[in-house]
Amino acid sequence: MDPVFNPFTPGAGSQPPELAGRDGIRELVRVALARTRKGLSTKSVLLVGLRGVGKTVLLDRMRDDAEADGIHTLRIEAPENRSLPALLAPQLRQSLLRLSRNANATELGHRALRALSGFVKGLKVKYHDIEVGLDFDPEPGLADNGDLEHDLQALFETVGATASEAGTAVVLFIDELQYVKEEELAALVTALHRSAQRRLPITLVGAGLPQLRGRMGRAKSYAERLFDFPEVGALSDAAAEVAIAKPVHEQDVEIDDDALARIVRETQGYPYFLQEWGKHAWDAASASPITIRDVAAASSTTLAALDESFFRVRFDRLTPAEKKYLRAMAELGPGPHRSGDVAEQLGRKVTSLGPTRNQLIAKGMIWSPNHGDTAFTVPLFDAFMHRIMPGETWKEAWQ
Repeated sequence: MDPVFNPFTPGAGSQPPELAGRDGIRELVRVALARTRKGLSTKSVLLVGLRGVGKTVLLDRMRDDAEADGIHTLRIEAPENRSLPALLAPQLRQSLLRLSRNANATELGHRALRALSGFVKGLKVKYHDIEVGLDFDPEPGLADNGDLEHDLQALFETVGATASEAGTAVVLFIDELQYVKEEELAALVTALHRSAQRRLPITLVGAGLPQLRGRMGRAKSYAERLFDFPEVGALSDAAAEVAIAKPVHEQDVEIDDDALARIVRETQGYPYFLQEWGKHAWDAASASPITIRDVAAASSTTLAALDESFFRVRFDRLTPAEKKYLRAMAELGPGPHRSGDVAEQLGRKVTSLGPTRNQLIAKGMIWSPNHGDTAFTVPLFDAFMHRIMPGETWKEAWQ
């Protein structure tokens, strides 16, 4: 069939043609933001889930929903080596300049911009990566102590007061939150807590890998009471079928039931894989309907595409020791696995593998569902490790 009309959109953060199975989370966030805007008590929301489950897509869709309701939003992706102040400052500046155009909030908006200037100047000695234009001179004593936890509280209070005066809310949409350092997460939690206590309309909708729950709890022991942690996982069989069948039908194309069932089985309901299998099945079909033979033919090209992009880009960041650790995990199956069982596969003591395991956690490749357990953060990565490191030769040496 004509690839020009292929409805599927595999890609990092690409919006799918049908966002199936996520209505409950979208409604949770809609209610939370509406309550925040009215100064009512609510929790911030942190989406947690593995790679490829559509957290980024969902975050962007909910941000679009919020903007459509007149709520001011900031969109931030936290890389591994940037500080939280450096990420926040430019986005807050843009938001405050927008809020200041509201006639009711101009004065408070200018004060918040002065607070931002103090915040940047006070912290620039410690956080050298802060780069932002300053529109106003600092106000002495306002968010300028050079202490992140104290200054972020003061800054959020001025931002929240400005949003309240403008009749709106400010929502931070932050992706990949697991990469933010714990001391910076602690400051963020404290600032949000203070704002919630004062019923100011500023809140957070974030997303991250499953270890984010533990990182938030370690940052501040009371974090679990300030956040909802909805899990974004694989889609149910019914929702996965909708994600494939509805876009196909909208192009006046049919797909056989057994072909649809094969795609759901191959992908295990993971949204990114659904997009890849849907795309390649469409391209493999010569005409409607898409058959199980088309899906079978598409499976090899789909796996090749995943191996060269989705999986390989993560594999290539690893050291030889880290690759062997993951291959040992794959030898045991999808997981999770006890750390001792992984060590046994490698013929090593658990304690000697601690640094390698910690590095893999820091890189977002694995996480610990329970004490002593280790699991992949990337679905189907065990099968990829078998393909990329086949046979038994990977066991021969430890480097």
